Amino acid sequence: MLTQSDNEKLTRVGPGTLMGTLLRRFWMPALLESEVPTPDCDPVRLRLLGEDLVAFRDTNGRVAILDAYCPHRNAHLYFGRNEECGLRCVYHGWKFDLDGNCVDMPSEPDESSYKDKIKLTSYPAVVQGGIVWIYMGPAEHKPQLPNFEWSRLPANQRTATKRIQQNNWAQAVEGGIDSSHISFLHNRTEKQTAAVDAVTSNKFHAQDRHPVFEVKEQDAGLLIAARRNAEPGHYYWRVTQFLLPFYTMIPPVGNFRDSSQAPYDGHAWVPIDDHTTWTWSFGVHPQRAFTPEEADYRGGSNGMWGPIDENFMPIRNKENDYMIDRHKQRHANFTGIDGIPNQDAAVQESMGFISDRTREHLGTSDRAIVNFRRLMLRLAQDLADGKEPSAAMRCEDYNVRSVSVISQAGIPFEQAAAPYMSGHKN
Repeated sequence: MLTQSDNEKLTRVGPGTLMGTLLRRFWMPALLESEVPTPDCDPVRLRLLGEDLVAFRDTNGRVAILDAYCPHRNAHLYFGRNEECGLRCVYHGWKFDLDGNCVDMPSEPDESSYKDKIKLTSYPAVVQGGIVWIYMGPAEHKPQLPNFEWSRLPANQRTATKRIQQNNWAQAVEGGIDSSHISFLHNRTEKQTAAVDAVTSNKFHAQDRHPVFEVKEQDAGLLIAARRNAEPGHYYWRVTQFLLPFYTMIPPVGNFRDSSQAPYDGHAWVPIDDHTTWTWSFGVHPQRAFTPEEADYRGGSNGMWGPIDENFMPIRNKENDYMIDRHKQRHANFTGIDGIPNQDAAVQESMGFISDRTREHLGTSDRAIVNFRRLMLRLAQDLADGKEPSAAMRCEDYNVRSVSVISQAGIPFEQAAAPYMSGHKN
């Protein structure tokens, strides 16, 4: 468990908070590129780390992300006119370029130089891998973009989606690095498993429900290995990457002898504010293009991460109890809830907007959770003490994959997984 003080430090992300300051040292996914598709397209509302923002693509095709409120009278710039390389407030016509400079102030006399004294907060934005990335930290500490393999591959080999989750970012990350729960939350009961043919991808999860964890700290985060028994004399290792500050990579299913040939998935758990999170999901096939059916399944609004509405809100949500089906819970799956992300959201959102970690009783299967909390709190305090997070500058450390592998007992998991963990080089 955590003390109340440490729980507050871990979860609060607004301007000036300990954790919010740390998160602002890293590039973050902000928008799908498709949300700002063309020059002079409609502005987009955006909220990240407790800050209200507005995004637009200017006449020259560059993406800008600004403070949402006009500094004149605080009108929201979402209602502004995106025109002629700037966003113009509709209240009195003040206009701002992509750097936040006020370039026109028609409500003031022509001879006035007042506009030269007005500047709106602007954050660097870069488009890569179908995503608009944002950096919200000090300019002098701006790193390179994290070199994720999936962000560099051709568009037909990757997918990206997002959905809103109504809980704090930290409990979402903790769900992503918890390999123990997949034997329950995403599985069947023993009776249900016996009644159907267990699929290969879930066989070891169903057979061994108490994995043994090993956690190794790396420069860019944590390497989390969950060991389950496989055939005699062998272990099945599920090796998850946690990459600072909120990225997780899901080990591939099937093809355990050579997971470098398999598609894999991952998440970014980006805080909207203290109580809500953007759950980003990406899919990648490192060897070939996805078929249209595969791409739709991984990246469509009704695919494996959906269904969601036009505002990225899941159709199955806490307002309708995730459409839980008690008959299905008794006879088909462990939860009675359809869809892995909906199952995750149900338990994570049920903890409240911010989980009260002072009430927890953690076990041996929670080693990854404990290590994650210690790492984040330590890095946040180090930054407060003047030590910058080195991981933000280590962009090449993000060019890695998660791994599923079967190996002989006695072989360290790092050795068994090493041939499959590196992504394609540039």
